[in-house]
Amino acid sequence: MPLSKLVKAAMIASLLVAALCFWRKDVLPAPAGLRAELNEEPSQIEQKKAPFETEVNGVKYGIEPRYTYDLYGLVVSMHHSDAWWDYAHREWGDHVNVVDLCVVWGANLRRDAYRAISFSNTQWECHYSTGSTEAWQAFDETAVSNNHMVTDAPGVARALKNVHVGDQVHFRGYLADYTIYKDGAPAGKRVTSTTRKDSGPGACEVVYVEAFETLGSPNRIWRVAGRIALVVFFLSVIAWFALPVKFDD
Repeated sequence: MPLSKLVKAAMIASLLVAALCFWRKDVLPAPAGLRAELNEEPSQIEQKKAPFETEVNGVKYGIEPRYTYDLYGLVVSMHHSDAWWDYAHREWGDHVNVVDLCVVWGANLRRDAYRAISFSNTQWECHYSTGSTEAWQAFDETAVSNNHMVTDAPGVARALKNVHVGDQVHFRGYLADYTIYKDGAPAGKRVTSTTRKDSGPGACEVVYVEAFETLGSPNRIWRVAGRIALVVFFLSVIAWFALPVKFDD
């Protein structure tokens, strides 16, 4: 095969593979591939813990723990608070809320009610909808929550930023309220939800995270393959322009 045809084939094939990987990278796994722990309800216990202050990126925060919280869940949507279009966290100087994780667990996983639902995140909320009446009737709105993940630990922050849709995760810490301070004065306060019975778009859990782990990331192979395909595509484009020019006789 002539070199020009080989390069052209590599260019087309790598672009098609990249498109396939982009489409598959956020596909939610089937219930059979999920860990048994995700079937359990979150653990929440009222806890008398003294409020404390912390600092992230030069900004001071007051943390008020209210309940211990331990959750196993499947990430169905998420939002990074440092996204370029997130003006609210930037205006507030909110560096302690690293990401928002919208997760499902329990009945939604056992009934396979989640894969026919479309999930998305805004700066504050997780929204979900479906055109399937059957899926909506099977979906349990008390087994989904949008978690504002708050941490002052760099290691936990790094782990949170590496989460992707489709990951199975476990985290524990406290449901907590927190206050942002500017020039020594309170500039804003966020109050956590304490029940999943109000877990529609308007209700969110604020979780001060003490420990976080990703238990499974089935879509990782698609993300890695997609990055490799893009590298091959750009290299083949460079190779195409580097080919010697043929002049007609």
